[in-house]
Amino acid sequence: MADSAATRPLKIITGADSFGCDLKDALVAHLKSLNIEVEDLGTSSYYSVAAEVGRRVSSAAKSSSPTPVETRGLVACGTGVGVAMMANKFPGIFAATCLSTSEALNARSINNSNVLAVSGMSTPPQSAIEILDTWLNTPFKSPCPASGSKPWPEDIASFLDNSMTEMPKIGAQIPSEEESSNCSICCLVKSRELGPIDIIPGGSMKIVRETPTSAFVRFKAGSVEPAHHHTFGHDLVVLEGKKTVWNLSKKERFDLAVGDFLFTPAGDVHRVQYHEETEFFIKWDGHWDMFFDEDLETAKKAIEKESENGPKYEWTMLSG
Repeated sequence: MADSAATRPLKIITGADSFGCDLKDALVAHLKSLNIEVEDLGTSSYYSVAAEVGRRVSSAAKSSSPTPVETRGLVACGTGVGVAMMANKFPGIFAATCLSTSEALNARSINNSNVLAVSGMSTPPQSAIEILDTWLNTPFKSPCPASGSKPWPEDIASFLDNSMTEMPKIGAQIPSEEESSNCSICCLVKSRELGPIDIIPGGSMKIVRETPTSAFVRFKAGSVEPAHHHTFGHDLVVLEGKKTVWNLSKKERFDLAVGDFLFTPAGDVHRVQYHEETEFFIKWDGHWDMFFDEDLETAKKAIEKESENGPKYEWTMLSG
């Protein structure tokens, strides 16, 4: 442990929750006795203060200053686990919860830990000071309990070096729009061809299961489904776009957006308008059929009249 913290520029950013504040204060006093610069963010909930420590240490690691001061973090809570998890949300942060000097040696040697997390409930101040000193003064890749207290073999040392550049990349790349969708239903529809619905202009559909029927349906912006009903009730989930459904049987109106769900009972007469290109997944309780209760021109006139005079029925907002 020859690389003493007192011989190099070092700054510690620290914070704790109410369960770790006393231990944090004891460690801050010790750091100041070593003439180490300390920025104490005080006491707050573990997720907010630890996240701020992680954010600041992460920002400091990206600094392009020609003579950078090494910046590390020190966080404390009841167990030391929650604060470590929150600090690790930021790129380039390697926060480790250490309950012994051996763990501090391993964390620095193997992981080049730059944020130390300690437990206010299970670690007394003197033990925590020993853990902190070990963590401060142990260089990356130095002998540690995990290496049998011997220098790391060349191949493992090379692996550890590479891990420092590879690990921060995990999750850093922004996926393409196609890759970013984690919705199972959306993934199912990406490569499917939807055929036109001949009886409704602007609509297309792909049936993926028959009786009970499941399908993906898409409508162009401005499309209208005239009032109609089905033999069976159906559920739908909006995947993209916005639509309005009037249940004329029940005198209800639903404004649907992405993620909204609607069930329409069997036999209920309903009219639909699509405000933008809209795609949804729909499931009928039985086979798919469609019986019109008005023609397209009548439907459009009814929608225009409502637009001029205000909603005929009270809106039911499903978003959020």
